[in-house]
Amino acid sequence: MRDPRLEKLANILVNYSTKVKKGEKVLISSHLVARPLIIEVVKAVQRAGAYPYVELIDDEIVRATRMSVEEEYFEYLAKWRSVQYQDTDAYIAIRAVQNDSEMSDVPLENKKLASRMLQPISRILIDEKKWVLLNYPTYGLAQKAQMSYEQFFDFLIDVCTVDYQKMSESMQSLKALMERTDKVRIIGPGTDLRFSIKGIPAIPCAGECNIPDGEIFTAPIKESVEGTITYNTPSPYQGIVYQNVSLTFEKGRIVKCTADNNQEQLEDIFNTDEGARYVGEFALGVNNAITRPMGDILFDEKIGGSLHFTPGACYQGEADNGNQSAIHWDLVLIQTPEYGGGEIYFDDVLIRKDGQFVLDELKSLNGDNVK
Repeated sequence: MRDPRLEKLANILVNYSTKVKKGEKVLISSHLVARPLIIEVVKAVQRAGAYPYVELIDDEIVRATRMSVEEEYFEYLAKWRSVQYQDTDAYIAIRAVQNDSEMSDVPLENKKLASRMLQPISRILIDEKKWVLLNYPTYGLAQKAQMSYEQFFDFLIDVCTVDYQKMSESMQSLKALMERTDKVRIIGPGTDLRFSIKGIPAIPCAGECNIPDGEIFTAPIKESVEGTITYNTPSPYQGIVYQNVSLTFEKGRIVKCTADNNQEQLEDIFNTDEGARYVGEFALGVNNAITRPMGDILFDEKIGGSLHFTPGACYQGEADNGNQSAIHWDLVLIQTPEYGGGEIYFDDVLIRKDGQFVLDELKSLNGDNVK
């Protein structure tokens, strides 16, 4: 049975997020299980007078291609994708992952090779094209969120079809404050971190590139990070979920990393390349419709009262601190009272305590800023 809410969601993806125009070529990349939404997106693209091209993904097949590979394979794949991506005007990625651990037994060296060879090609879409990413509700995601499928489906549709224009307007005061700020300090359980964001733009995210959305990001001056941060949100990376990741920095570089599990694999992630030991993003989550971890970074990094501090590549051309890497790992720290609380200071002034903004010009971000 056709769900009219999917038509609304498709219109957001096509008309708000990617602003598809007549005659444009739109690449729609998705898993087949998301067929109901794919069909609505195709129709919305056609109504805009543009041309939809659908690319279907199967994680089991991708895994098979990764189990035994050589560099030459990725050279050819990168060449083919480069031609395709250069000839694309807009990219709509609808992920519908059913088994988050499908890639867990792929050899680590193969994962690193894939990241190193294909990440620069992906930058064509991210840096040069209009794009948006959405996770479609699956039984696997519902299980991670500890919800029934029906409950999770309704939740996802609700948080993905909010008033993004209202959300955008509510972020403008925080954007202005971040762009006036030099020193940042973050304090919480296992965390005392200091860095500078002076001169780096702050980018509000309100439905243009991620659905759901609700964050504002910048980047630290690359070598300014000092201290320790301990993340309290489960952190998935390439099929493995890490618990209580803690990072210690000196002159911007990670000099110590620990987690409750998979310590050797954790070290390997930060040894991917030199840029993996520096941070490329600092962001504050402001979507108050998302209140707890879902085991899905597209949701978790937007949690109201959270922040993420991301080892790896920065967003070149937006909040560029010069750091380049094959990885970009969004690690989330929630600072609401249920998760231990915490404080954020800008230039020695308290701006958020226990997940609530305390400055008058920011208090609108504490309430219902999405409906």
